[in-house]
Amino acid sequence: MGWLALPLSAFAALLIGALLILAFGANPVTGYHALVSGAFGGSYALASTAQKAVPLLLVAAGICIAVRANVWNIGGEGQIVMGALASTATVLAVPGLPAFLLIPLVVITAAAGGAIWAGIAGFFKAYFNVNEILSTIMLNLVAVQVMNYLLSGPMVNKSQSFSVTGLIPQTKLLSENSWLPTLVGGTQLNLGVVIAVAVAVAVYFLLWRTGFGFRTRAVGLSSAAAAYAGMPVKRTMMNAMVLSGACCGIAGAVLVFGSISHRMVTDGSLTGFTGNDGFNGIVVALFGGLNPLWSILSAYLFGGLLVGGTAMQAVIGVPTDLVTTIEGLVVIFVVSIDYLRFRVRVQEEANELGQGHEAAPPGGRRSLVFKLARARS
Repeated sequence: MGWLALPLSAFAALLIGALLILAFGANPVTGYHALVSGAFGGSYALASTAQKAVPLLLVAAGICIAVRANVWNIGGEGQIVMGALASTATVLAVPGLPAFLLIPLVVITAAAGGAIWAGIAGFFKAYFNVNEILSTIMLNLVAVQVMNYLLSGPMVNKSQSFSVTGLIPQTKLLSENSWLPTLVGGTQLNLGVVIAVAVAVAVYFLLWRTGFGFRTRAVGLSSAAAAYAGMPVKRTMMNAMVLSGACCGIAGAVLVFGSISHRMVTDGSLTGFTGNDGFNGIVVALFGGLNPLWSILSAYLFGGLLVGGTAMQAVIGVPTDLVTTIEGLVVIFVVSIDYLRFRVRVQEEANELGQGHEAAPPGGRRSLVFKLARARS
């Protein structure tokens, strides 16, 4: 069931989605055909899906780091915004740099912006035990106000003509040297795809091939066991949150410098800029089993769901919220399966501790060592 669990989750969600389509008086076969064709039917659709998957994959990679340390980063939306603001401000300050310097600088400053924003929540979680779910959500609200202030004041494009409501909250056209190069002519597929896949692969090696990754997973399995082994639990938790925010920040740069407008613009809300990628990335990470490599496929599938959802709405006339509902159903099924897996693992551990381990050290020491051993797998 390990290999079938996630596909079955998606199938169950789509099955219930079909029932909802029927409730709207539409044909689910026609709807899903439009969804698949809109997402994967031709080179332009495939490129659009890949482009939509880029920020989802970057956020998912960050979520994999945080959750492996048993820290829930719900602040992807705010970290995307802060990464975008940091990289945009950099380009506005030094627009004349050549592309081979400016594009890496954009990525680095975006990562720094997201890392600093996530680091605030990580610091309070690690050293003051402040609930990171609440703090990251509240930081999202702060981030949108910072964005609205900067894009309507210091960073606004003052050369634009006044509309009925005043200046549009957007920057001027950013330096062409900062634009992410297009990979396929006639599409919006750009270098962001390469960056996202490279980040996901790097996160995989970080988590499963380095000492930091081992400590991160050990802390996530049991902070008590990690502390017993002499690991710096608090620093590891904070570093995991910082790296998670850095990945989300890079997603913000991709949304700005890989966009059609090549400027940062908002409608005054978080989703007006992020498109809910900060929350959708969590779904992608869960569906990918919190593995950055599997999240590559997961991000592409969910990107197709979002791109194809627009086509489905146009063909059969269902609300776009139906796609969001299907995503939510996937989360419910995936989390339910993870809970069942957890129960099985607990039973297996209890069986191993109860059979053939009479000579094990007394107290909880055997359990702590067992949990550390599990972190290596």
